[in-house]
Amino acid sequence: MGCGDTWVPARGSLPHPAHSTQLSATSAPTAALQHTGPRRQLWVRARRSLPGRLPAGRLFNPGGGAVLTQRRRGAMSWYRNTVWFLTGLREYTRSGYDSASKHFVPADLEVNVTGRSFMITGANSGIGKATAMEIAKRGGTLHLVCRNKERAEEAKREITTETGNQNIFLHILDMSNPKRIWEFAEKFKTEHKLNVLINNAGCMVNRRELTEDGLEKNFATNTLGTYILTTALLPLLANEDDPRVIIVSSGGMLVQKLDVSDLQSENVTFDGTMVYAQNKRQQVVLTEQWAKVHKNIHFSAMHPGWADTPAVRSAMPEFYEKMKNKLRTEAQGADTVVWLAISPAAAKQTSGLFFQDRHPVSTHLLLARTYSSPEEEEKLIEALEELSQKFKPA
Repeated sequence: MGCGDTWVPARGSLPHPAHSTQLSATSAPTAALQHTGPRRQLWVRARRSLPGRLPAGRLFNPGGGAVLTQRRRGAMSWYRNTVWFLTGLREYTRSGYDSASKHFVPADLEVNVTGRSFMITGANSGIGKATAMEIAKRGGTLHLVCRNKERAEEAKREITTETGNQNIFLHILDMSNPKRIWEFAEKFKTEHKLNVLINNAGCMVNRRELTEDGLEKNFATNTLGTYILTTALLPLLANEDDPRVIIVSSGGMLVQKLDVSDLQSENVTFDGTMVYAQNKRQQVVLTEQWAKVHKNIHFSAMHPGWADTPAVRSAMPEFYEKMKNKLRTEAQGADTVVWLAISPAAAKQTSGLFFQDRHPVSTHLLLARTYSSPEEEEKLIEALEELSQKFKPA
């Protein structure tokens, strides 16, 4: 699926309280939901909306201490996913957008961006395409970075026809190929200017799959690819007025604590949904770290909510069928991306924040224990820098 599109827990992320004895009979999350009343009814709604269940015991090691540790980890994972999903039912759906949009300032998007240059990865469908459409309507020069040439050309034709904007350029690039990303960025810097970079492309592969370079594909696309493209284009962005970098992340990252010990998921039972969520957490950490270093560029990450995109329909058909009447439109999902990319109001926000419906929101759920240390965050940057340099052309 495309990054920035809807993320939902994998199978079993929210076990029914009756099935939670493996965690802890006295755990607070279990106790909080094992009763009748409105909260119980909301739980039932949440469970019925889920696509399925997670593989059990993926962190399990035989032995008494390991069992206790597993139960604690399982209880915390269950708590995070429960709180996150119930929050999603309230905030990430179409009704959540309708409620939030009552407080939007329409004038924020009444902007003419003629003369400004925007790069959008993964722009041939979903959130990326909807973002491109809105920016094209306002006169921006667009660089659409897509993997599939045929779909990219179709998207360009549609955007050009609907907006009349002729300043739309296609670049065919696989964001899981680090060497090609470096080559593309170096060439782009010699031919174009760039005011805004929108990192939207991504994937969620549910089996551990390696690229031709031997990289786990989700990590290569969502994290390393984003890191290389952004790093390579920072000097170009810094030369322009009001430069911005936006990462279309996902609220799914809220259920993950940064884990720098196994960036390519080599030592765990592979779960594509959780790997995707971990990648999204990594993107948010990158946004925060870049903002600290590059003071003259405005960085932001965002969650588009649960949107009805082609990726959701194909990757999660069961979830789509159960939730399709509650999903946001692609335009609603893209609204905050557009706002962050063109609005003067967005540039006044502190750099490095995480946004949902045009407002900065916390990057952590209450009591979820997902905070990482400065050392862990620095280790992520070091690992990505070291790996990226291996693919940089001499």
